[in-house]
Amino acid sequence: MASHRRPKQPSRARISVFTAAAATAVALTAQASAHAAPAQPNKDEVKAQVDKLLEEQEQSAEKYNGAKERADQLRKQADDLQDQVARGQEQLTELASGLAAVAGDQYRQGGVDPSMQLMLSSDPDHYLTQATSFGQAASTQAETLKSLKDQQRRLDQQKQEAAQVLHELDSQTQALNDAKNDVQSKLAEAQKLLSKLNAADRAAILQGSGGTASRSADRIDPKSLPPASGYAATAVAAALSKQGSAYVWGATGSSTFDCSGLMVWAYKQAGVSLPRTSQSQGSYGTSVGTDWHNAQPGDLVVYYGDRHHVGMYIGNGLVVHAPRTGDVVKTMKVDTLPISTIRRV
Repeated sequence: MASHRRPKQPSRARISVFTAAAATAVALTAQASAHAAPAQPNKDEVKAQVDKLLEEQEQSAEKYNGAKERADQLRKQADDLQDQVARGQEQLTELASGLAAVAGDQYRQGGVDPSMQLMLSSDPDHYLTQATSFGQAASTQAETLKSLKDQQRRLDQQKQEAAQVLHELDSQTQALNDAKNDVQSKLAEAQKLLSKLNAADRAAILQGSGGTASRSADRIDPKSLPPASGYAATAVAAALSKQGSAYVWGATGSSTFDCSGLMVWAYKQAGVSLPRTSQSQGSYGTSVGTDWHNAQPGDLVVYYGDRHHVGMYIGNGLVVHAPRTGDVVKTMKVDTLPISTIRRV
């Protein structure tokens, strides 16, 4: 009778080795698959995040523009005050020297009592003439002393004003740097997201702000638009001449622009000086309300509740504007974005 022997069971050690090897193989396979076919980011999700970041970047850019404008004003004011202080100090020194000279003359010439001088004088008429001169000198001394005190008071006030302006300038410079860092941070974050997409998707997102006339597209012909009047006509023509120019935050031309910078540059060609920021432009000129049907070519159309974007109405329901980073000066329908106010320059 044949003997039946039970097959030998694998040891626990061998089972552990086989299990570990299998797990390692699975992990390596998964890792290789991941490297071979990385997960493609969702374009719509990236677009939503980039749109939000670039809108925040434009808000920060307008804060930067405002801070820079104020810092430039303060810097000029501080320079003017320091010049005034320097001139005031020179005048004070001259007055003090003149007062010292008058006082010295009086001391040297008035050492003897005037009545005794008259009694002893061999030429009374000459003495009386001198006495009159002494009186005039005393009067001059009093006037000089008053001028000295007034000048010292003015000088102290100018020094105080200069110190206050310099203090505000320091604060404004900090605000300027904070806004600049915020802009750069938003741009870096947006660029990091965009780097996950291919070139075509990146371009579609960056130039997808509802406008026409990109670098390669047909541009609006000014002859196809209703005519503007006065200096508005010059401003409209100037803005349209920059279609295709790149958006660069903080730029006011003549080859790159941000939204408010394009308005400043265009109206400058017409001899009109606009405030630097879209917020300030939103309070400039005369209000036309928010209904774009009442707009005329050359009107400023300011967008969003915080007024961080602005374009110029050109007629036919269109504005020309500098949209955002990665895009170019172009036209869009006037009501593409929420209108805050329309201003007639």
